[in-house]
Amino acid sequence: MGPCLGTILRIAKRNKFTKVVCIADNVIPHEKRFGDKPFTKYFVKPIDAFITMSAKVLSDLKSFTNKPSKQIVHPLYDNFGEALPKNIAREKLGLNVDDKIILFFGFIRKYKGLDILLEAMNYIKHQTSDIRDLKLLVAGEFYEDRKLYDDLIESLNIKDNLILRTDFIADSDVKYYLSAADFVIQPYRNATQSGVTPLAYHFEKPMLVTNVGGLPDLVPDGKVGLVAEPNPNSIAEKVIELYQLGEEYFLPQLREEKKKYSWKILVDTIVEIKGLRFKV
Repeated sequence: MGPCLGTILRIAKRNKFTKVVCIADNVIPHEKRFGDKPFTKYFVKPIDAFITMSAKVLSDLKSFTNKPSKQIVHPLYDNFGEALPKNIAREKLGLNVDDKIILFFGFIRKYKGLDILLEAMNYIKHQTSDIRDLKLLVAGEFYEDRKLYDDLIESLNIKDNLILRTDFIADSDVKYYLSAADFVIQPYRNATQSGVTPLAYHFEKPMLVTNVGGLPDLVPDGKVGLVAEPNPNSIAEKVIELYQLGEEYFLPQLREEKKKYSWKILVDTIVEIKGLRFKV
């Protein structure tokens, strides 16, 4: 995309007055490919200012440019409807209303660590805790070889602890998956930030994230969720702790933290960043 977008921006700026602000989710790709660095440099050069969603991306950006940049939090995804009562959402999805259910949501790619979470489920299954029968709801399409995961599931013998919904999920169904879960789990190997986080905030679901990239900044440990190390044992222990504390423990602080995720903040930042002025 770097050559394409970089060329489009250069064409757009031929009028000598157009200003370009880039909202950068990532500067350095999660999965390396040939040409990443020169393509990124080409894309970055015509841009006047940057907005990033994490300190990690802001830091990465500094290796390419010193142009004006500012970090803000990603606003809430409020276009998927409102939260539903958990029992209603589970009935809609054909899930047992009495089960303990954690959710992995989004495209399945190596850096997102679903395999780590599967191994954590095996750890939990063999503990003496009250959540031995925990269910993991996986909602998202495979963006790599599914066989790797199927083989792992078979070798761990955890099929009965999984609910796999790995076909395309329509926007109109997102609210059911988020509302059905007790907690949202982000077991990432590496990350800058995640779109799943503001989604969980919108539906007021406490989270478990791994201690990578900007995730711990977005999910204050012990307040709106828990932070684990990106390995099966740590994730398993933190999932158990989530249930020991309970959903209600996190909700007051989650609702307070949620107030930071305003679209107005993003709009104001686009308009005002580093002295740039636009007509709106």
